[in-house]
Amino acid sequence: MAAIDWTRLWQRRTAAAVGLYPLALLYAALLGVRRGLWRLGWRRPWRAPVPVLVVGNVVAGGAGKTPTTAALVQHLRRRGRHPGIVARGYGAPAADGSARLVADDPDPARCGDEPVLLARATGVPVAVGRDRVAAVRRLLQRHPEVDIVVADDGLQHWRLAADAAVVVFDARDVGNGWLLPAGPLREPWPLRRAPAPTVWVLRTEPASHPPAAHPYPEFAAQRRLAPETVALDGTRRPMAHWRSTPEAIGALAGIARPAAFFAALQAQGVPLAATVPLADHAPTAQLRAALHAAVTAGGPRQWLCTEKDAIKLRPADLPEGVGVWAVPLEVVPSAAWLDALDAWLATAGQPRPRAL
Repeated sequence: MAAIDWTRLWQRRTAAAVGLYPLALLYAALLGVRRGLWRLGWRRPWRAPVPVLVVGNVVAGGAGKTPTTAALVQHLRRRGRHPGIVARGYGAPAADGSARLVADDPDPARCGDEPVLLARATGVPVAVGRDRVAAVRRLLQRHPEVDIVVADDGLQHWRLAADAAVVVFDARDVGNGWLLPAGPLREPWPLRRAPAPTVWVLRTEPASHPPAAHPYPEFAAQRRLAPETVALDGTRRPMAHWRSTPEAIGALAGIARPAAFFAALQAQGVPLAATVPLADHAPTAQLRAALHAAVTAGGPRQWLCTEKDAIKLRPADLPEGVGVWAVPLEVVPSAAWLDALDAWLATAGQPRPRAL
């Protein structure tokens, strides 16, 4: 049985989407009950002793949140701030639900692939946990120098009060505009609740169709593949190498939209002899098995993958004579958005008196 292509299904109000619409109405009702509890004060957010900046999206699937978080943190560091990151840690078992520091156990199988990637890419402390409040508390207890927290994929985590929110969109915009599972929306757009006093929209790709109207300031960012690829042992090769090599090249991706990664490589002129799409947050065993199966079947011996995949592999995981090269994904925010961010940092984003 063929897997459902949710990305394609959610782009239009097709018969299949219409068939799922009753479930979307049920989901909308549940969201309404949740909003009501917060509006009536039966649930209250916890406010951290430092400013909290949330990066998230309202559509299911990758829109560039994690590279946006990395770019944001790097900008904060250039401005002399001391950021820390909190994240859910998808793909990690977290059986007890406790918050933990990535630095204490930097294993993607236990902390999640994206938090480990963010820790390596930014060099700042990262705390993971289903409970973002507990994660912020643990982060600040262990790192009192942190003066601003960036919550990766935290837009739907209402318990943690935010001072500013970045809502990331890619070319899909809001798709067919319907809630899950009939459409891609995690919550209605424009937002029915204010996630923070300041909300920005950051578009990492031009919308493929006229975008849905909203009342928030909107800025652009460029999402692109990095000019260098990195082997598991740290060896680097320019992207130009893969455009001209006589070797057959394969691409593997265990992300929300593998086809987008493959298309980006082909747009760079990389000829792909094979592609292996896997589920988002695919574990090490699945990545390893997919590579072994492809090579055994006579596939390429050189493979390009995302950083999120490469971080879960070691040279010992690879078949003999096979190379795997990570292709970093970068988000470059526009100068206009960085100016807006700097203006916010100078006012509402200033450090507050600390009292845990």
